[in-house]
Amino acid sequence: MRPSHHVQGFTLIETIMVIVITGIIGGMVAIFIKAPVDAYFDSARRAALTDVADTAVRRMSRDIRKALPNSVRTPTTTPANQCIEFIPTKTGGRYRAETDSAGAGDILNFTAADTSFDMLGLNSAPPLPTDQQIAVADVIAVYNLGAGINDAFAGDNIATVSSVAAGSLPNETKINITPKQFPLASGSNRFHVIPKDEKVVAFVCSGGNLYRTASPTFSSDCPITGAILANNVSACNFVYNGSDLQRNALVQLTVKFTDSDETVSLYHEVHVNNTP
Repeated sequence: MRPSHHVQGFTLIETIMVIVITGIIGGMVAIFIKAPVDAYFDSARRAALTDVADTAVRRMSRDIRKALPNSVRTPTTTPANQCIEFIPTKTGGRYRAETDSAGAGDILNFTAADTSFDMLGLNSAPPLPTDQQIAVADVIAVYNLGAGINDAFAGDNIATVSSVAAGSLPNETKINITPKQFPLASGSNRFHVIPKDEKVVAFVCSGGNLYRTASPTFSSDCPITGAILANNVSACNFVYNGSDLQRNALVQLTVKFTDSDETVSLYHEVHVNNTP
């Protein structure tokens, strides 16, 4: 008598039915999962764009706040409102306008070309950082009033630092400059210091990028060169409102970033001190 054998397993039809049912269930699950997954990636893109936009606008704001009074401008050599440029400053001080009771002290002469003056205070006094100390080849600007009046862009009221030494009196610093007769004295005896390597800074939007350019001369006109501050820039609008204000001005920055149909737009206002 032969033993009986029981055959176990799946038939081809059963296997096909399992595959079909699994596919149907997988498709239904994918429909419900797709929306949350897409939302996650969209949120990640928006967060990345927001971070880039915030960093770029904060960098612009920090630089613009250090602008030489009455030096911010929006040149028309590029498309309207796509560029803003200004003369940056690294520090400032007060010059000696009168000698002391004994006749000592080197004053800044406004009646003839002068080659030196005493600054009230020490150039190297702590905690002043090294990058804020006055150095050779930096530029001194006195009472900048802007285009057509007393303009640093035109060289009206600037002189290059040739050396820095001890002042004529204690706690003062002598600033030696190239011969210059400054046209107008500052009402508060103030001067500003322009860094030697960055005499004009410009922010320019072009070709989907936001550029930060720095010129070693006082002629810039918004060149499309330099370091790329941000990309994926789809629109820019820079507005300077300062022509009717005596002491302050307002810079309005609007920058829009787009990536894979996700768009983030940031608007920021920067208050600029225009007191020369």
